[in-house]
Amino acid sequence: MHRVRDAATWTSKIGVMRPVDVAKGSECPTERRIVASGAPGAPGAPGHGRAAAICAVRTAGRWRRRTGLPNRSLYGGRYDTATMERPDLPVLPGIGDAFGRALRDLRISVTDRCNFRCTYCMPAEIFGKDFAFLPRGLVLSFEEITRAAEAFVALGVEKLRITGGEPLVRRDLPDLVAMLAAIRRPDGGVVDLTLTTNGSALRALSGRLRDAGLRRLTVSLDSLDDEVFRAMNGIDFPVARVLDGIAAAGEAGFSPIKVNMVVKRGANEGSLVPMARWARDARVILRFIEYMDVGHSNAWRLDEVVTADEIVATIDAAFPLEPADPNYRGEVAGRWRYRDGGGEIGVIASVSRPFCGDCTRARLSADGKLYTCLFASDGFDLREVLRGGATDEELRAAITGVWRVRRDRYSELRTEATTDLDRVEMFAIGG
Repeated sequence: MHRVRDAATWTSKIGVMRPVDVAKGSECPTERRIVASGAPGAPGAPGHGRAAAICAVRTAGRWRRRTGLPNRSLYGGRYDTATMERPDLPVLPGIGDAFGRALRDLRISVTDRCNFRCTYCMPAEIFGKDFAFLPRGLVLSFEEITRAAEAFVALGVEKLRITGGEPLVRRDLPDLVAMLAAIRRPDGGVVDLTLTTNGSALRALSGRLRDAGLRRLTVSLDSLDDEVFRAMNGIDFPVARVLDGIAAAGEAGFSPIKVNMVVKRGANEGSLVPMARWARDARVILRFIEYMDVGHSNAWRLDEVVTADEIVATIDAAFPLEPADPNYRGEVAGRWRYRDGGGEIGVIASVSRPFCGDCTRARLSADGKLYTCLFASDGFDLREVLRGGATDEELRAAITGVWRVRRDRYSELRTEATTDLDRVEMFAIGG
């Protein structure tokens, strides 16, 4: 079970946050010593945080070379080991973390429940009928979510993504969408509001979501092969119903629609080209996601990862590709265009080409825990702040204190040791 830092004394402990998560399993003696001392990385221990970071990066680099993974980021950038910053990218304005990464995106999990039991997220043998999900009283209300989102936007967040579990199982979700859609940035601009769903309820809800102000939509779909899809979603759900939901979203005015496909060796790698062909014809943007070691329930193994290079080579052989520039700084998907003008694909390569160096995302769980990394083991309890009488200024100060000491770089430090560390499950923070 992942740990949560108690926020009862948050007013006096802003900025005193958790140790570097990955250091607990590091081969680096300097980084282990920092954790053993209880120091939160660099703050309060000048020089030690930098030394630990350099050592951990070198350790991860050796492991990546042994396993055949490229020792570089998605866009080819590298850290300056003297400062642990990315010299190839300018520093964005706003709140920066310990490595200068600005807070720009917030993923909001509105529920930990899901009607699917996907093998890579909530396998049915673990999350059965008797599994204890969050009681209603611990889940943030729509008003609490909106207040938290307003605070994040005031601090520089420009994009809000609604996730789950499966967000569409949360009752009256269009009401929350309308509340979030009304938030404005400090300059008066509109916030980019989007949602990720498994698509099972889109036929019923697409119109209401669009009318409420949802601007963009991403649907998870791992195969067009009905047998493969039923096996991967864990509840024997037919692919035709998801395809119908995608069609309903298009009819409601969502365009372009993005579709995410998690690729797992031995499960659905044979669906790569059929999915690409369908996406070209349907004019949706298909994004392939390397199978990741989020949480522990999915029993992740490196040999089940189909790497970005393999994915691109497979699609390129059927439909020639050329690289495309990212749409914006911090975009997680590497973009590729079809040479014949038939659209584009994206590849999210957290395992083989980690993009930690430019990660601008924070995650808010359904019970109000603030996580600064998809692979984090603990979170900061914002629910206590929201329900404890804090002013808006104090709420923003709490968020700022968490972000400023953020040092997460799990994917760049991934080794045999780190894969055994405690990590929050994907369904709790929306992937």
